[in-house]
Amino acid sequence: MSEENPSGNNNNRNKKFASGMALGVAIGVALGVALDNIAIGIAIGAGLGAAFSATASKPPKSK
Repeated sequence: MSEENPSGNNNNRNKKFASGMALGVAIGVALGVALDNIAIGIAIGAGLGAAFSATASKPPKSK
C-alpha cells in the first residue's frame, strides 16, 4: 500500500528540487559547450542546480 501525504509538501519539494537541478544542469551544459569542456560544465551545473533548488525550497520570510 502506498502512503499518501495529505498536505502534499513532500511532492512539492521534490518538484522544486527536480526543476532546480534541471535548470542548473541545462545552464551548466550550455556553459560547457561554450567553454568546449562539457564535463566541467555539467559539474558546475549540478552545483548551480543544488543552489537553485535550495533557494526554491526555503519558505518565505514573514515580517
